[in-house]
Amino acid sequence: MDPTSIRLPSNALPADGRFGCGPSKVRPEQLEALAASQIMGTSHRKAPVKNVVSSVRTGLSDLFGLPDGWEIVLGNGGSTVFWDVATFGLLNGISQHLVFGEFSSKFAAAVAAAPHLPEPDIVESAPGDHPAPNPAADIDVYAFTHNETSTGVAMELVRPSGGGMVLVDATSAAGGLIWDPNQVDVYYFAPQKSFASDGGLWLAACSPAAVERIESIGASQRWRPASLDLAIALTNSRADQTYNTPALATLVMLDAQIHWMLDHGGLDWAAGRSQHSAQILYGWAAEREWASPFVADPSKRSNVVGTIDLDESVLADDVCAALRANGIVDTDSYRKLGRNQLRIGMFPAIDPADVEALVGCIDLIVDQLRAS
Repeated sequence: MDPTSIRLPSNALPADGRFGCGPSKVRPEQLEALAASQIMGTSHRKAPVKNVVSSVRTGLSDLFGLPDGWEIVLGNGGSTVFWDVATFGLLNGISQHLVFGEFSSKFAAAVAAAPHLPEPDIVESAPGDHPAPNPAADIDVYAFTHNETSTGVAMELVRPSGGGMVLVDATSAAGGLIWDPNQVDVYYFAPQKSFASDGGLWLAACSPAAVERIESIGASQRWRPASLDLAIALTNSRADQTYNTPALATLVMLDAQIHWMLDHGGLDWAAGRSQHSAQILYGWAAEREWASPFVADPSKRSNVVGTIDLDESVLADDVCAALRANGIVDTDSYRKLGRNQLRIGMFPAIDPADVEALVGCIDLIVDQLRAS
């Protein structure tokens, strides 16, 4: 049976069929804010744009409940660029990397390739799980990933004993998962997932210890490309701007999403929406004999990225093709994981009612595929 020939009843479809894990669903109200904005096509060095950057920085500080002395730093390039930024502007000695998926491995690779840094200490586990840190006196930086987007594994952020700064890749977690600033020194992310904006920007919540490190390296003789210089990014961020020209649309949509979250109750509310969606998805999978959550340990299952393995009798590619033919998109597994799997974005902008409708649609599709 050609899965694209399956037609689902219109009353069974979710109101919005976007379930991608990044870029993720953008709320219509964010696009309305963009349309109403008067800053597009204007200088990012002038007050109207700087006011938006200030609103983003203040809004994130409020959303995360950052203590006094923390700063929001931002620059162009996304989280992939921030890995290079960190190698130049945050790391001094041995870094320990918890590697448990595609994205956590990339920061470790960036550090390993940096000629001015020691070989990183890599603690690895198979996809579907995450390892625990191995605290040691010689570790300068611990590199964690709050949510591994490729596998749907989330980890609780706990500072290891014995010192060392904690850097957290929070790209798919920030805005959708709870975290404690007391356990972290740098919480960095891009805005195209829980914050439902576009990519091309990195943001980092930095503790006083991290700010001190940035300023210390900035005053050193270490060579740093200007576009990757955290000290320059910090100086510009304090002036509510970026070193080089940012995408203004990204900032406007990010600002609208932050204030939507704040207006409805902050991070607890936003994370609660994702948790509700996750309960629906994992509960549904557990009740199906042909589906199961990929992450075996419930405490490590992500509330923002759900990965569901399908039995060999049900091809995930066919399910995804049938969903897409009915306007439900981006449910495919991560390309390099190579599993017969669905991957469902459950970021705060995604209505839990739409997740409920999605799993109902999957049931209808599987029934038809198995009957053919």
